[in-house]
Amino acid sequence: MEKAALFCDETVEYRCPEEPDPGDLVTLRFRTAKDNVDHVSMIIYGSGKRIELRKTEIRGRFDFYETAVTVGESALRFYFEIKKGGETCLYNRLGVTKDMQRQQMFAITPGFHVPDWAKGALMYQIFIDRFCNGDPDNDVVSDEYIYIGFPVMKIDDWREDLSVLDVDRFYGGDLQGIWDKLDYLQDMKVEVLYLNPIFVSPSNHKYDTQDYEHVDPHYGVIVKEAEGLADEYDSDNGHSEKYAVRTTDMENLEASDAFFARFMEEVHKRGMRVILDGVFNHCGSFNKWLDREKIYAGRSGYEPGAYLDPESPYRKFFKFSDENGWPDNGSYEGWWDHNTLPKLNYEDSGELKQYILDIAKKWLSPPYNIDGWRLDVAADLGHSPETNHQFWRDFRKVVKETNPDALILAEHYGDGSSWLGGDQWDTIMNYDAFMEPLSWFLTGLEKHSDRADGHLYQNSQAFMCTMLYNMSWLQTPSLMAAMNELSNHDHSRFLTRTNRQVGRLDYRGKAAASEGINFGIFRAAVVVQMTWPGAPTIYYGDEAGVCGWTDPDSRRTYPWGEEDLELMEFHRYLAGIRNWNRAFRTGSFKPLLAENGMIAYGRFQENERGVVLVNSENFTQRVQIPVWEVEVTRDSMDRIMESSVERYNVGRLPYPVRDGILTVEIGPFCAMIFEEKVLDF
Repeated sequence: MEKAALFCDETVEYRCPEEPDPGDLVTLRFRTAKDNVDHVSMIIYGSGKRIELRKTEIRGRFDFYETAVTVGESALRFYFEIKKGGETCLYNRLGVTKDMQRQQMFAITPGFHVPDWAKGALMYQIFIDRFCNGDPDNDVVSDEYIYIGFPVMKIDDWREDLSVLDVDRFYGGDLQGIWDKLDYLQDMKVEVLYLNPIFVSPSNHKYDTQDYEHVDPHYGVIVKEAEGLADEYDSDNGHSEKYAVRTTDMENLEASDAFFARFMEEVHKRGMRVILDGVFNHCGSFNKWLDREKIYAGRSGYEPGAYLDPESPYRKFFKFSDENGWPDNGSYEGWWDHNTLPKLNYEDSGELKQYILDIAKKWLSPPYNIDGWRLDVAADLGHSPETNHQFWRDFRKVVKETNPDALILAEHYGDGSSWLGGDQWDTIMNYDAFMEPLSWFLTGLEKHSDRADGHLYQNSQAFMCTMLYNMSWLQTPSLMAAMNELSNHDHSRFLTRTNRQVGRLDYRGKAAASEGINFGIFRAAVVVQMTWPGAPTIYYGDEAGVCGWTDPDSRRTYPWGEEDLELMEFHRYLAGIRNWNRAFRTGSFKPLLAENGMIAYGRFQENERGVVLVNSENFTQRVQIPVWEVEVTRDSMDRIMESSVERYNVGRLPYPVRDGILTVEIGPFCAMIFEEKVLDF
């Protein structure tokens, strides 16, 4: 039996429809080598029911077998059994395997629909304070308020170095700044903007929400001002009248919300989409429900906070351990014990749950019409798995009723299959099946630059096996929309990781983050990012050559006027390849090679084929790639991209294919993209 020819996945050529509803008739296909097997059977997991597939097509080197099943209300899990003579082979989402665990089965989940626009979409993550200052009039001013015991600081020099303790330093980036750069983002072929939190919050990261109902005027519009700054000796915000008016006065809040609505209208007019960061696990000590900072106390239109008054309508929004601690009851539970991040108490408050569901609905609805939510630390929302799962089921119901085409994307580490069964999240930030394994393979470092592992560095087999295994946790619709990042606000910049140095800002310093970097490895990583299944997501500045250790150093300002123009053009060209050859967006995936520090894989669908080859070693290698496995039929493939340490090359250069084998000589730290595209005239 020619096992390398066996293939099936959950894309449209092997399952139609890809995302059926209950009662739909679903056609399933399986590929084998021509005249090479006797039987192909579908085995229903759990019942053991066997369904024989019949041969329906012969194409080139391959036979295609087919059956049709009517799906019910519940998920259908299955695998395939292939027989030739006395030889039997089992096939699941890992391919030919002996591992018959449930989570590696093929799965049809009736009614589970992931928005098509998100599958393979090029996304761009923006940490707003550090992207672009479009409106200096809304900037935080120095001493405007006290945050974590110190007066906040306005940084006047856009290029000033970050501080080790950076959360109270503001560079002035805002929504107007993003608006001003929409032409740039369009030119980079960005399709989706992922914005870090935009709601009222005292920090520059805004993961400590003060008011979920409104856009922070420091990102929006300030129309009403007041005097009154914090004194350097203040221990609270009793003197911070400017901040209080800016963030609690309805004129400022409504003007900022209206500005965001206009921003969304402009983004949509350009054919782009926006997903917002939803931080619903915890809020912040400034939050109006708690009001530890006494920003809202005594102000018209606001109820007393639970920190101040045991009769507060928000008392059950938090879990207090001291029932006699009022006023100023600091015994509330903090997320990871941080008293600046009060944990929200869903178990004891149906009102809190409904409030958050209403928030989700509000921003999805006119006039804002956001296109989805990214959910922060989503699996830790409640105090129990039961609470967590039920909340997200209710959340999904509200979101999809409001906008059936909205995306629900969660931050999650590890196996997310229990959340991705069609009734909760659509997809996840892809740490385990993209960012982490790729970082180990190409740099030998984990994603924070905190630890090195020489065993995983350039270990092709470990990389491919890990990727395939972790990808099997995700149903294909989820996988195709999974956020594939090289860097983000929580981790070191990938370009810095290419120096293969363990370090952080506090003990290595800023300059060391840019020393010894390997542009060849970085370019190779971007090639993989742009061609691997999922939604490639550029973290702002990665395309411009920004370096940085992990948080906070990964949050440097975008280097306007000092960008690495070659890297930008490199990203732009790769985005163009994805748009030209749709196989790199939503096509089938098949590994072709994993040896000697090299990997090769193919993406294919209909008349489009693409093959990617990466050499992580520091010397030239010669390799033979079995491109026939991805149904390449011609006697040549065009190399359309080659990157190296010094440069990258574009333009079509034919490489011969003999008997289905592509022979390539690849240089050190090099990546290559090949294409076979059959055009219809």
